[in-house]
Amino acid sequence: MNTQRWMSRQYFSFFVTWGVFLPYWTGWMIHTKGMTIAQAGLIMSLGLVARGISTLFAFPFLSENFSSKTIINGSAIGTLIALLCYIPASSITSILVVTLLLHVFYPTLMPALDSAAGVLLQSKQLKNYGKSRLWGSIGFVAAGMALTVFTESLGDEVILWAFVLGILVFVVLGFMHAPIVLLKKPDADQTKKGGMIKLFSLKHFGMVLVIVILLQAAHASYYSYGYIFLQEIHAPKYLIGFIINIAVIAEIIFFSIADKSFNKFSVGSLLTLAALGSSVRWILVFAFPNVIIFGISQTLHACSFAMAHYAFMKYLIKNIPHEQIPKAQGIYSALALSWSTAVFTIFGGYLYEIEPRYAFIGMIFSTIPAMLLAFVYRKLEHKKEESFAIQFVDIRSES
Repeated sequence: MNTQRWMSRQYFSFFVTWGVFLPYWTGWMIHTKGMTIAQAGLIMSLGLVARGISTLFAFPFLSENFSSKTIINGSAIGTLIALLCYIPASSITSILVVTLLLHVFYPTLMPALDSAAGVLLQSKQLKNYGKSRLWGSIGFVAAGMALTVFTESLGDEVILWAFVLGILVFVVLGFMHAPIVLLKKPDADQTKKGGMIKLFSLKHFGMVLVIVILLQAAHASYYSYGYIFLQEIHAPKYLIGFIINIAVIAEIIFFSIADKSFNKFSVGSLLTLAALGSSVRWILVFAFPNVIIFGISQTLHACSFAMAHYAFMKYLIKNIPHEQIPKAQGIYSALALSWSTAVFTIFGGYLYEIEPRYAFIGMIFSTIPAMLLAFVYRKLEHKKEESFAIQFVDIRSES
């Protein structure tokens, strides 16, 4: 089978649902379930805590005992069940319980897909990560643009049904043929070679992890409050979906050229550029609270998210042993994409209550330290390269 096409299809179908969930879910809870901004922010933050626990502990454990395809299919079915539970939920307590259930299953799909991609890359069955991952971004854009039309005519109630339909399609696709290597259960001997702690013995893993944690945490206000902030600055409702998706269009462009244009960039250089772009992005949103500048700032998502994610994947593929990839993805998903975002979502929520713009400028408390650490890591990389170069010259001269 065409592995590149299979991976592209999986990314596309998953990110269609992510394009519904990420920008619209907080707004859906506020507008259809009657939550306040603070309540919705708290519920989503607690959901992120559950997501972190699931991806840090449950996902690596499952990866040691089940095949990638089994984990993906099981998580998708669990997500569908959780979504259907939202229909009768009406109180804050019931919505919180369902949200926690959703975050146990749904976000696990992201590290599961990235782990599958990592395994396929290391086994030489997938030639180009960026080429497949950009289809995920295309799916995100397609969902957001379509949902804008439907919310305009049918209201925010349609958001839930769009999510349910997207997951249902993903479940159906999950039972189709998959690459053979993803159908195999892990080797018991390989999974015992080392736990999560062993990852931190790998050179600079801890530093790279801290940098991507800070960079991904800086998206908290945008993910949770970007939709309602656009309403706050009087963006036409029919344009909100397009404005949100400018970020993902920039992400698509980045992933489409990443393997060719940024292949020779070191991980440290990529992380430094990502931190710089992220800082500029949030400063622009704060300093110029209008629709045009917000739209322009969205192009920097190519740096703040896409470049940071690509840099981590590049580090992982180059430095992490095959059997440790699910553990590394679990740590990354839990700490960078869940818990740090949860903390900054609460932080951003309090700032938003004071003044909406503060929620965005507050994110530089994450991006500035990330930039400094990335610059230090870049220097360490260059020292290592210089050391190898000197050793090579010495060997040549001796021979």
